[in-house]
Amino acid sequence: MAKEVSALIKLQVKGGAANPSPPVGPALGAKGVNIMEFCKQFNARTQDKAGKVLPVVITVYGDKSFDFIIKTPPAAVQLMEASKLKKGSPQSNLQKVGKVTWEQVRAIAEDKMSDLNAFTMESAMSMIAGTARSMGLTITGPKPF
Repeated sequence: MAKEVSALIKLQVKGGAANPSPPVGPALGAKGVNIMEFCKQFNARTQDKAGKVLPVVITVYGDKSFDFIIKTPPAAVQLMEASKLKKGSPQSNLQKVGKVTWEQVRAIAEDKMSDLNAFTMESAMSMIAGTARSMGLTITGPKPF
């Protein structure tokens, strides 16, 4: 028989660096989850992605057990890595702060395809391109589609 789901918790945690301090501790403690057990499992599964911000969805069951799904890093974080920026533009429509190529946009879209609600690569790329424009990035090169 399936367990009864009591809560879903969504967090963004750096890979390999989960610890009981906020935001992880208070969010899990309020639901009665064993915080240290989550931290150990999360850090073990994200050793290869150390330092990257990773969204995680934690499913808490009625008996206080849990499991979690680790998603790909946010598109904005990947775009900042690709353009080697610290942060986006405060006025994205007036002040452009960096450039990315369509090949970089395609690589990010392929990486995030499982988390996006897009059926084709072209629509996934246009979603990533929209995120880039809203961050103040210019997309260079010929459009591949």
